[in-house]
Amino acid sequence: MLKRLLDYNDGEEMDLVVMIKNSQLRHTKKDKLYLALSLGDESGEIRANYWDASQRDSDIFSTGTIVEVNGKREEYQGRPQIKIYSLRTVSEQEGYDLDAFIKSAPEKASDMQEEIGKYVFEILNPIWNRIVRYLLKKWGKRFYEYPAGKSNHHAVRAGLAYHTVSMLRDAKGLADNYPQVNRSLLYAGCILHDMGKVLELTGPAATQYTTEGNLVGHLVLIDEQIMMAAQDLKLDLESEDLLLLRHMVLSHHGKFEYGSPKLPALLEAELLHRIDDLDASIYAITNALQHTKPGQFTENIMSQDGRRFYRPKDDPALSNSKKLE
Repeated sequence: MLKRLLDYNDGEEMDLVVMIKNSQLRHTKKDKLYLALSLGDESGEIRANYWDASQRDSDIFSTGTIVEVNGKREEYQGRPQIKIYSLRTVSEQEGYDLDAFIKSAPEKASDMQEEIGKYVFEILNPIWNRIVRYLLKKWGKRFYEYPAGKSNHHAVRAGLAYHTVSMLRDAKGLADNYPQVNRSLLYAGCILHDMGKVLELTGPAATQYTTEGNLVGHLVLIDEQIMMAAQDLKLDLESEDLLLLRHMVLSHHGKFEYGSPKLPALLEAELLHRIDDLDASIYAITNALQHTKPGQFTENIMSQDGRRFYRPKDDPALSNSKKLE
């Protein structure tokens, strides 16, 4: 069985074909140019530096380019990286399938679509139900293909749908335990909260932020989509139900410093924020643990304040979890 990128251990040399997921031309402290790269395949991503680079190298080894890398895996400041010996572009004639370099969610898109449809049936408020159905139909192709992030949580093909399904499962448990929760509003919020990422991001291959994503952001983009849907459906634009749904998506980051224009002011909005944060954290930690040997610590996880997590020597729960790849 051929080794994939994340199958290599520190000190092992590699010669394999990968995709450049991100490429940035930077300056060293001595004002020399180098390329800060993120290389990836369906197993995941590892960073690498291409030293003594030029603008021409930056043009050749740009984001989305498939390359053959010869190098060695190392560890630097608690994180894996590749020491590059040589790098060359791979031509289309060499017959590599783009899908081989894109990491995917652990569940099929068709299965997630069916499950999300069941939750939609439980959204009993007619305004929320109609808007959710309208936007799922409008953006369905992207919704079940796009990642939920560029490089952090659920940054995989169909990661947006997988994140949504996972949150809906958590939301169901909370609504079952706390009868005062408006289940319909919470479910609608879970489905719509990150849907703006179909406009904020470019797609699953070498994901980048769009101009809309950089200038506006997914919270405002999905609020706009909700209002346009309400107009198309000829709903009352001043109804409280519409206002509540907009508040759910606009406040789901939970804090001003995290990009929320408003703080959660509904029980369901607070729950949405906490479920979102919980699912993103569990995904990031689990993903790092699955690429860590038993008895060792993970690399520093930036989304978790740079903390490292220990994988116990006997960890049946982790070994039974779904592979996030």
